[in-house]
Amino acid sequence: MSEVIVVGAGIIGMLTARELAAVGHTVTVLERARPARESSWAGGGILSPLYPWRYPDVVSELARWSQRAYPGLCEALRTETGIDPECEPSGLLIGEPGDLDDARAWAARFDAGLEVTDAAGARALEPRLGVDFATGAWLPAVGQVRNPRMVRALRASLELGGVEIRSDCPVQGWERSGARIAAVRTPAGRLSADVFVVASGAWSGALLEQTGLRLPIEPVRGQMVLFRGPPGLLRRITLYEGRYAIPRRDGRVLFGSTLEYTGFEKRATPQALEELRRDAARLIPALADLPVECHWAGLRPGSPDGVPAIGPHPEIANLYVCSGHFRNGVVLGPASARLLVDQLSAREPILDPAPCQPARLARSSLA
Repeated sequence: MSEVIVVGAGIIGMLTARELAAVGHTVTVLERARPARESSWAGGGILSPLYPWRYPDVVSELARWSQRAYPGLCEALRTETGIDPECEPSGLLIGEPGDLDDARAWAARFDAGLEVTDAAGARALEPRLGVDFATGAWLPAVGQVRNPRMVRALRASLELGGVEIRSDCPVQGWERSGARIAAVRTPAGRLSADVFVVASGAWSGALLEQTGLRLPIEPVRGQMVLFRGPPGLLRRITLYEGRYAIPRRDGRVLFGSTLEYTGFEKRATPQALEELRRDAARLIPALADLPVECHWAGLRPGSPDGVPAIGPHPEIANLYVCSGHFRNGVVLGPASARLLVDQLSAREPILDPAPCQPARLARSSLA
């Protein structure tokens, strides 16, 4: 088997490392800062795209595969590490989506079990609502994971399995030998391997541009708040006008998030905090009386339509890409990692990889 370097220790990079190690590769993961402290840590852990019917079908295909895999994956991680990712079947209630015909058509294609509710039905599902949903979309099968616990468990599992994770080890450049990468340059020196995988989230675009591959991956800031509440305050993941409230098992409630094109500026702002608190109180009035435990920002790897790049570099034989998941890195992660390793290993893929090929998504932008 090969020696593989995975560049990026977020949830995508660590799930990819897990898949690679499972088939016998020797894996080293390089992280520019601290493992899984960017969008993997900062997001909500909802195991569904927010409005899944608004994405290309390949996103739903990846999500569906991951949704089926998550309960077993979380149980395996809990058994291996003692860290419970808290996979919870909360369901997803979407208020006033406005495009229910599209939602119904999507649900029929993917057997998604979508139910349409009226105001009384929505309030029966979530009694704490402060807004009457004249119409709502209810997806009872949607779950969540507590993403900080998920990535902690992943890291512990990898290290127990012999995968080396190097923190504060940014890749600064590539050394090429013909049509292959021979090594990466890092502050720790030159590191060689047989195969390289870029899974660096918002930083992937700049790294890949050095190889001549220009993917439309850019940082998109998202800000969230965490309320400390009693267990059982909120029942369901609730989404309304682009904002969502997520109930955790211990009573905490996450509320978010913003979408801000601010480059690599990750600072949390008082303006966003004020907006999030206002919108939270409107959607779930009980949140107005709860203390804000934390307010933070993270950088997502934005892509034009949310389709990630998963597959081989068009011109470099031993370089692969798994990035550009935008807001859906957690829910698409298991399927993305499996699909990447399917291609790397030349085995039957779990689904058609064509829509996710880096060459296709680059839109003929190779230098």
